[in-house]
Amino acid sequence: MRGEDSLGPSPRQRKRPSHLAIARILTPHGVKGEVKAKILTDFPDRFSLLKTVYLGEELSPATLEGHRPTGSKIILKLEGCEDRDQAGMLRGKLIYVPVEEAMPLDEDEYYVHEVVGLQVWTTEGELLGHVDEILFTGSNDVYVVKDGDKEVLIPAVSDVVKEVDTKAGRMEVRLVEGLR
Repeated sequence: MRGEDSLGPSPRQRKRPSHLAIARILTPHGVKGEVKAKILTDFPDRFSLLKTVYLGEELSPATLEGHRPTGSKIILKLEGCEDRDQAGMLRGKLIYVPVEEAMPLDEDEYYVHEVVGLQVWTTEGELLGHVDEILFTGSNDVYVVKDGDKEVLIPAVSDVVKEVDTKAGRMEVRLVEGLR
């Protein structure tokens, strides 16, 4: 078993996000200042609950005056955005909400920012490393666990992931043959 010090500073010590991206503005829509955005949240109905959103890296507050879904996209009307030119200036900006306004998840579901950085231990007590990133494969997520130049891919399935404790910053996994 290796001690925590062998991993260097924990990614959990990185600053936690203050806001979560829920959409990315793609293009102006029409001539009255509306924008078409790609939905990045698993909860598209959340737009009905929002009054204020935050735009871009600078997190500029904007009042959401209206919205309507259009397939996998959404049309948004933001206060102060009155014409196509103003809407065009928003192209590419992410739309954020405060992390405190994240939609509640079921018991065994987690937001990416809650999992990235967790220490990963085996059920035998071996520290494998930290979750560095999550791959979204379609069938199940895969946790990329790194320890220096070593990397282990852990499928996010109940046969392998036995416990996730975000408050303790820890995940416990049962390694099955072929995972190393």
